Amino acid sequence: MTRYEEIKTQLKSSPKVWLVTGVAGFIGSNLLETLLKLDQHVVGLDNFSTGFQHNLDEVQDSVTEAQWQRFQFVQGDICDLDTCKSVMKHATAGDVNYVLHQAALGSVPRSIDDPISTNKSNIDGFLNMLVAAKDAGVDSFTYAASSSTYGDHPALPKVEENIGNPLSPYAVTKYVNELYASVFARVYGFKTIGLRYFNVFGPRQNPDGAYAAVIPKWTAAMIKGEPVFINGDGETSRDFSFVANAVQLNLLAATADDAAKDEVYNMALGDRTTLNELFFGIKDALMHHGVQYNNGPDYREFRSGDVRHSQADTSKAKNKLMFAPSENVYEGLEQTINWYVQSCN
Repeated sequence: MTRYEEIKTQLKSSPKVWLVTGVAGFIGSNLLETLLKLDQHVVGLDNFSTGFQHNLDEVQDSVTEAQWQRFQFVQGDICDLDTCKSVMKHATAGDVNYVLHQAALGSVPRSIDDPISTNKSNIDGFLNMLVAAKDAGVDSFTYAASSSTYGDHPALPKVEENIGNPLSPYAVTKYVNELYASVFARVYGFKTIGLRYFNVFGPRQNPDGAYAAVIPKWTAAMIKGEPVFINGDGETSRDFSFVANAVQLNLLAATADDAAKDEVYNMALGDRTTLNELFFGIKDALMHHGVQYNNGPDYREFRSGDVRHSQADTSKAKNKLMFAPSENVYEGLEQTINWYVQSCN
């Protein structure tokens, strides 16, 4: 039995109270679904700036009525300190035990276009949550960090201790999160865990809008028979990881002992997939679901703020948190494409 299976068994027999910020978002709603299926009590916070009611509706359809009754939703903003403090005590089942802080304004291009809003949500909002969680005395605080923190450091694979200069306002905000988390451990003894996400993908990831991630954006375009644009020559590579792996590591981090805290961990597969490989992987997966895309990619200029290659060293997460990724890129794509085909039709 893996550590993750042990944790799920323990949680099922002894339910806890969880706070998930950004609960109506892509990763947040996947965390919610898993927690409810484990019969946990969940308080969810979202302001719907990038999350959607239909994500919550889909989770409701996937769980039992009894499980759904364990969920309490609060529409509010992490930029309001009083809201952050109130949700710590909001659960009818008792005070919050574990915080999974996912709320943020993502996207490198968005941060370049609007650094003020990115800073407000990702730094002011993060600090509000950190203060509220510390004051409430929660058992653990796990937050979404980012691989963008590695910046221009050239080494591959990316090791947690070695970072470079940030390449975007978004990267600055996520690095500041880590600095605040470290200071709170030293000054207040409040130890947290940050998970540096590397290109997480999966069901419910929004394919629309100017800041959509590559996999949902390309998938939706192929389903509709529209052009697919690749920034650069297509040999840019990323460490894509299916959302189930992110859910697993969040639960492992939340329930980790104190020795594993006051740390950041790479949340990734530990592999590299080029954009050209990804294009044909999505195209092949769509064929399995009866969707034929007959065009090749359209190449255009490299995008400002992007790094050329990214790949994580996952040994720290595997050794200290017993992380064991359950799906590789192509297994994850099969599940993801199935969801998009059903959703787009």
